[in-house]
Formats: sequence, C-alpha cells, structure tokens
Amino acid sequence: MTDGAIEFGPVLAVVLAVLAIFGAAVVQFGRLGQGKAVLFAAVRAVLQLAAVSLVIVGILKSGWLTGGFVLLMFTIAAVTSARRIGVAKDLAWVALAIASGVVPVLTLVLATGVVPWRPIAIVPIAGIVIGGAMSATSQAARRALDELVSRHGEYEAALALGFLPRPAALEICRPSAGHALIPALDQTRTVGLVTLPGAYVGVLLGGAGPVQAGVTQVLVLIGLLAAEAVAVLVVVHLVAAGRISRKATEDATCR
Repeated sequence: MTDGAIEFGPVLAVVLAVLAIFGAAVVQFGRLGQGKAVLFAAVRAVLQLAAVSLVIVGILKSGWLTGGFVLLMFTIAAVTSARRIGVAKDLAWVALAIASGVVPVLTLVLATGVVPWRPIAIVPIAGIVIGGAMSATSQAARRALDELVSRHGEYEAALALGFLPRPAALEICRPSAGHALIPALDQTRTVGLVTLPGAYVGVLLGGAGPVQAGVTQVLVLIGLLAAEAVAVLVVVHLVAAGRISRKATEDATCR
C-alpha cells in the first residue's frame, strides 16, 4: 500500500483468489449452499468492477451519462431484487418499492446541496442508497411471502374473524418483514465502535480528513435507514395487496 491506497498486483490477485476459494469451501462443506455460487459472485464482482473502472472516468465527465448510469444501476437493482424474491413477473412493483425509498432520499440530499451536484459525488451516494434499498426490499418481500405460506392457517383465521384480506395479510407478514431493517440498524448503532464502513474509509483514502469522512458516513447511514424503511414498508403493503406474489402464495393474499 502507498499513502493508504491498496495497490493492484500479483499479491492482491492471490489474496482475492484465496479468500474466494476459502469462502466457497466453507459454504460447500458446511452445507450452507453451493460453493460455486461464491466463486461465481467473486468472479462476477471482479469483472464488473473492472468494466466499470474502464468507463467510469468518461461517465463522470457528462451529466447526462451520469444520470444514465444511475438509472442503469437502479434497473439492475430492480431486476436482481425481483429474481431474488422469485417474482420476475412483478418487476414493476418491485421497482416501485425500491424507488419509493431511493427517490425521496436522493431528492432531499441533492436539492438541499448536502451532496453537491457533481457526478463524482452523485454516483457513489446513489449506488449506496440504491443497493441498500434493493437488499432491504428483497429480504422483506421474501420474509413476507414465506410467512404467508407457513402461517396460512392464521391468515384464514383472521379472515374468519372479520378481517379484510389485505389487513389480514399485513398482520401475518409485517412483523417478520420488518426484520429486514436489522442489518442497517445494527450498522448504524455500532458505526465507529465495531466497524468503519466503506464511505468513511473511502473518503479517508481519497485524502479528506477524519471529520469530513465521519460526516459523509453519517449522511450515508441515516439516508440508508430512511430509504430502507420506506422500501420495506411499501413492499410489505404490495405483498399484502397481492401485487407481489409467488404462485404458491396467491391464495394467501387478496388477489
């Protein structure tokens, strides 16, 4: 490392390969899933970041290209989330849930000037918020849909007590879906004490001082919490309304 920056070279390549293989071995032999999924994710990350690194300089020179790149990130996030949930047919509704969290947060920080209208600032902030909203949406929807399957008897009991389909579904799936916010809450509560998240480290490596790095990280964490909270709320209501449903759970919603 030179001046705090991680240098690319043979040693880094070997370390990355060892970490990927180790993670894959743990998953495979620990029967946690398929080890090849870890290797595939690692290789894909390297290739994608390599491609982005080659084009990002040109993108950041144009406001229009920056806007297009942010839109591309959002589109990929929506597609990824819909596939992870297992509801590719409901892509538009999944995208709505993610956007409901992302748009207000980005609008506020950009409109107030807290985040400057410069591509070099917009792209990373937008990427972090979109990524967080995507993960929270995926987790919340999966939990909600699973609950409607495993507790279908309770759903029917609520209907028998006079609940309408949507409120009955919310009573079943809302509590567990809210657990999707636990990672963001834990990260925010322990920042600086347990972890120094990426935004903080990135700003430091970029040459800024600790105070500016801390301010940036606080903005990111609280913005993430807000975006994820809204996305989780919206996706849970969409699940309860039957807008997002797997075939096996359609009878458990009001569709």
